[in-house]
Amino acid sequence: MTTDTKLILVTGGAGYIGSHAVMALQQAGYRVVILDNLVYGHRDLVENVLKTELIEGSTLDRGLLKEVFNRYDVSAVMHFSAYAYVGESVSDPSKYYENNVVGTLSLLDEMVAAGVKNIVFSSTCATYGVPEEMPITETHPQNPINPYGATKLMVERILTDYDKAYDLRSVRFRYFNAAGAHPGGQLGEDHNPETHLIPLVLQTALGKRESISVFGTDYPTSDGTCVRDYIHVCDLADAHILGLEYLLKGGESNVFNLGNGSGFSVRQVIKAAERVTGKSIPVVEVERRPGDPPALVGGSDRARSVLGWNPQYADIDTILAHAWAWHQTRHG
Repeated sequence: MTTDTKLILVTGGAGYIGSHAVMALQQAGYRVVILDNLVYGHRDLVENVLKTELIEGSTLDRGLLKEVFNRYDVSAVMHFSAYAYVGESVSDPSKYYENNVVGTLSLLDEMVAAGVKNIVFSSTCATYGVPEEMPITETHPQNPINPYGATKLMVERILTDYDKAYDLRSVRFRYFNAAGAHPGGQLGEDHNPETHLIPLVLQTALGKRESISVFGTDYPTSDGTCVRDYIHVCDLADAHILGLEYLLKGGESNVFNLGNGSGFSVRQVIKAAERVTGKSIPVVEVERRPGDPPALVGGSDRARSVLGWNPQYADIDTILAHAWAWHQTRHG
């Protein structure tokens, strides 16, 4: 079977990371079908940029999943369709357990029934909780401190059990902070509500917000603000292609961190945004948020050595420049 005959089902393919993965799949010669309920995804990006088939629906719909697997000869699944607002997961855990866990269980059961043996799963560094050591490696204890992280950890455990019982092989990617946009400007981050630092900073630069809030300035870091590991969304997408090909070549189930291995503080991100945009960005310093660790930085040596992954856009100014071009086009 040649690459161009392999069809990949991408759940959540109309969302931020999913859409970049779809474009990377297309550029690598795969055919793609997207399943997305469009709660947070964007139909216009699928129709105008990705130009691939979109099935509107949920992984909770077992009948729809059966129909999809009956209609298409799916070689593998990339699974992005999760709710991912940490604060909302605390206030409405039912929504998160139903969509992220029950929806994934439905998907996995229909994959098993259809004989589809490969899945690339979008997990998160939130499964680790508060880090005991850094950089965080894949062997770090997993103690999530919010329901969002707990749902992702639960799915990881389910995947381990399904591998043993049903020979369903998985690559699980634990992301750090996805950021940036496609260098061509066609795809980028567009959440509503928006909670991520980089788009909020750029919205402030565009005049859409009066200021950016800095939550806590007394952390034990170089400048007192939280440090996070930002990874370019296209580097994430490239890792998913490598993970998919690893599975299609017979690789065993595995888990990989995806991060740059170096962190940037909130103040450093804001300063970089001022350099990139040429605009002054007003800052308001406020109290710490509960549950924010001082620093989160991931070690990605395993992805580099096993998959041959090599991030192309590790520089924070490059990440911001791509995001700025997108935000000016999308929201300017």
